[in-house]
Amino acid sequence: MPHDHHGHTHIDPTTGDKRVAGAIAVNMLLTFAQVIGGILSGSLALIADALHNFSDAIALIIAFFARKIARRPADPRMSFGYGRAEVVAALINYTTLIVLSVYLMYEGIMRFFQPEPVNGWMVVWIAALALIVDLITAALTYTMAKDSMNIRAAFIHNVADALGSVAVIIAGAAVILFGWTWVDPAVTILIAVYILWHVKSEIGETIRVLMLGAPSDLIPEDVATAIEATEGVAGVHHIHLWSMQEREPALTAHLEIAALHWSDADSIRLAVKETLKSGFGIGHVTLELERTDQACTAPPRFGHHSLHQA
Repeated sequence: MPHDHHGHTHIDPTTGDKRVAGAIAVNMLLTFAQVIGGILSGSLALIADALHNFSDAIALIIAFFARKIARRPADPRMSFGYGRAEVVAALINYTTLIVLSVYLMYEGIMRFFQPEPVNGWMVVWIAALALIVDLITAALTYTMAKDSMNIRAAFIHNVADALGSVAVIIAGAAVILFGWTWVDPAVTILIAVYILWHVKSEIGETIRVLMLGAPSDLIPEDVATAIEATEGVAGVHHIHLWSMQEREPALTAHLEIAALHWSDADSIRLAVKETLKSGFGIGHVTLELERTDQACTAPPRFGHHSLHQA
């Protein structure tokens, strides 16, 4: 998913924490109500929605503490700071969603072979309450989700759950109107598939950041070409382009300076840094200068020679 590096509307951390804490509270209360309602009504879909709501609450709890950790300043042992705590939290949230979805699919399939009676009216009323809470929670986290992979993971929990609540209402209505108890496990499986679809679309970005991959909205070769287009630059190699944390691209590289421009090496380096910042939003840049007649021999353009290479 492309990101704009040049402008974001940031929420005051304290305000954001209060929103997340409020969302946690309502989701915990809703989970309790749905579990009791699911047991009393015999609805697996309602219990599935309850488990998903519980995962929402857990996702938000993880997000809440990850936000606090991420704001800690850098120190000698964590020189890049703690910003990736939010990315790690996002991966945990997505992983729990995968496990939850597989469990729901299994339970839904088993219910087809062992059907149970369902109280349709109870299902509809509790699912309607769940939908209201889901929409409130989504509203609390929507703005923050734009600028945080971590909060976005929690927000997706809620969006998926809101649609799940709609599906549960439909299932309850089908039981009331037609006596179709099979709709309940069918909806459970659909909820699980929908969750997995959302996870698939988002988890790749999270893994990319943790694996030090280049930002998805930057083309590495374009960055290298822009560097080499700077006057006095003869070439560039050993390029590392990654995200220190979400929305904070960084680059290190060896910059080859033509021998006749060596006296202007410092100004050339500053020009390259300005190009990277204004053209690509890369603010954290470290460049090692080399004269062309003293440069590395057959260096890789991107990355570095592995210690394990023969």
